[in-house]
Amino acid sequence: MNRRTGRGNRWGLALTGIVLALLGGCALARGMGAFGRNAAGTAIADRPVRFFLVAYSPWIWWVVALVAVIVALLGLRWLFVQGRRDSRDSLRMETGPGGVTDVTAKGMAAAVAADVATSPAVLDAGADLGGSRDRLMVRLRLVADEQASMSELRDHLAGVAIPHMRSALEADRVPAVARVTLEPAPTSHRVVH
Repeated sequence: MNRRTGRGNRWGLALTGIVLALLGGCALARGMGAFGRNAAGTAIADRPVRFFLVAYSPWIWWVVALVAVIVALLGLRWLFVQGRRDSRDSLRMETGPGGVTDVTAKGMAAAVAADVATSPAVLDAGADLGGSRDRLMVRLRLVADEQASMSELRDHLAGVAIPHMRSALEADRVPAVARVTLEPAPTSHRVVH
């Protein structure tokens, strides 16, 4: 999830929370008699509400259905945005009088993943490049041996893989996020004849 998606999630959850808090506060105030003594003892769907629903009977239900469809579509859009990756196809490294240097993001990500996989603690590795040339970001997916030392893995990332990546990208700083999954190492099978 990128920063823009996280900001959208916070705003959406904040607005939903505010609306639900206001509705709950109104219901609590009505139940405590803040809108008059008669309002606290009457049903929510009293005579004026039932009259309104009957008077606009066919159309009110179409509006309710339309609002439900809009809410469902917004929910689906939110769900799809959660899985969206901010990855790139190519990365322009340098532009000058001698020409343009473009690097494929898949090739660079594969090289980073191969460099990370050289650690004996790593069973499998994958990488994605995202962002722009000025704000490049790398996401690493690692499967590590559950018996391996995490400090050894961290030292390999900080001392070998990430410096190589910064050098290859000609950048002083490249934020990297590593998602590590622990699994048992595969057992080697011995065949006896």
